[in-house]
Amino acid sequence: MRTKLDLDQGVVEDCRQAAVQIASGVAEQIAGKTTVSVERTVARLLGVDGANELDVPLPNVLVDHVRERGELACGIAYWLGNAMLHGDWPSAQPIAEAVAAQELDLCALPRAPLEPIREQIRGECERRLLEIGSRMEERRELRDRLGESPPPLRYVLTATGNVYEDVVHALAVAEAGGDIVAVIRSTAQSLLDYVPFGPTTEGYGGTFATQQNFRIMRAALDDWSRKHGRYVRLSSFCSGLCMPEIAAMGAIEGYDNMVNDALYGILYRDINIVRGLIDQRASRMVNGYFGVVINTGEDNYLRTAEALAAASSVTASQFINRQLARDSGVADEQIALGDAFEIDPPVVNGLLYEWAQAQLTRELFPDCPVKYMPPTRHMDGNLFRTHACDSLFNLVTVATGQGIQTIGVPTEGIFTPHVHDRVIGLENVNYVFASARDLGDEIEFKRGGIVQRRAQEVLHGAHQLLTQMADEGLFAALARGVFGDVSRRVDEGRGLEGVVEVAEQYFNPASELMRGASSLA
Repeated sequence: MRTKLDLDQGVVEDCRQAAVQIASGVAEQIAGKTTVSVERTVARLLGVDGANELDVPLPNVLVDHVRERGELACGIAYWLGNAMLHGDWPSAQPIAEAVAAQELDLCALPRAPLEPIREQIRGECERRLLEIGSRMEERRELRDRLGESPPPLRYVLTATGNVYEDVVHALAVAEAGGDIVAVIRSTAQSLLDYVPFGPTTEGYGGTFATQQNFRIMRAALDDWSRKHGRYVRLSSFCSGLCMPEIAAMGAIEGYDNMVNDALYGILYRDINIVRGLIDQRASRMVNGYFGVVINTGEDNYLRTAEALAAASSVTASQFINRQLARDSGVADEQIALGDAFEIDPPVVNGLLYEWAQAQLTRELFPDCPVKYMPPTRHMDGNLFRTHACDSLFNLVTVATGQGIQTIGVPTEGIFTPHVHDRVIGLENVNYVFASARDLGDEIEFKRGGIVQRRAQEVLHGAHQLLTQMADEGLFAALARGVFGDVSRRVDEGRGLEGVVEVAEQYFNPASELMRGASSLA
């Protein structure tokens, strides 16, 4: 991409190298550990599904069974492979069912040598990954055959709490021109250390992310896409205490996008730093391998910190989020970095500052699609002002070539928007995108003017932050509240008890097979 901001490329490269150093430090600090959610993800990728008579998901039953016996340090794959070598169990599912029925104690079985166990379970995992991968390849072919709108892709939220009502909303979004339907998760699901089983109709503020709900939504949008000759993407949220499990469920059911931020759960759900970073690494490995586009969440910082002052921390986080994703095997084309249009409207020249930030993100990460968020924090119930702000947001979006845009709606900040609110928001987007489609190609910024100066100031501030974090480490930076004015300590937070030190014989066949493999994107 041709630069319009006259950025110092030496500073840009320094920022990239600092992010590499920060991510390497994270890898060192979480090495030799796994989590209960990572192990449940292995079980899911091996085909374990369903729930027991108390509605406890079988992946939880299986992992808790081994953990309660103090043997999870070997990894769930070790125990499943050992069971396959000692019994008449052709796959992981009947083993999980036998454990749930209290007919089998995995840890009481004789232990086979490690290599036959590894060989047995690795072959089973490879077969399962190929099955999922072939379905995702078919989905990519469907997307290519039906075609999509040109970017920016219009990303629209549904949040009814009832999966069947979400389908109605999703189809209305598709009819109105939406490109990506994102089903908001039920409030506080991110703090559940399990994924509910089956279809759900009673979520608060959103719908529970379950595999059956994923399947229902995917089937409805696929049917619409085939009938109308335009592919509509589907997105959910890999966050909270079950990040990697939701990534696996999304891949199994053919989701195209997943909100997946390295730090969101740590900062805004008080999830333990170590737990959160281990889980994000595993979840992003799944997303990357199966070609799912991830959306990061830097926009959230601007809801807890003042946008003008926090701009450099947003840019610094983008560098770190991108590097952590790349270390997990996610290609730049799958990393939709977060940004937002959140400066208080009365600020003089606020539009120019917003434009500078959006253009800066676009130029720093030219191969990343970038997911741009609408004004929300300062929306006060004045529908007309909100609609006007959204129009400016839409203008900046198309002029700076963002990849994905969450549409703004007039009732932002009043209540969960209804279908017609979203349709009005889409009409605004469609009008501005069509009217200003090539505006960005026609614009050059004044040398040394407001936009260039602002972008260079933000980059300079991000460089200072990244340099300091490279020296002190990400954990220390989080403790002093560098992102979103939120402080988190490494020895605190939810889910810490789910972190497990691994034994010498530990192995994870899924990560071994996915690590370094080419993405299906």
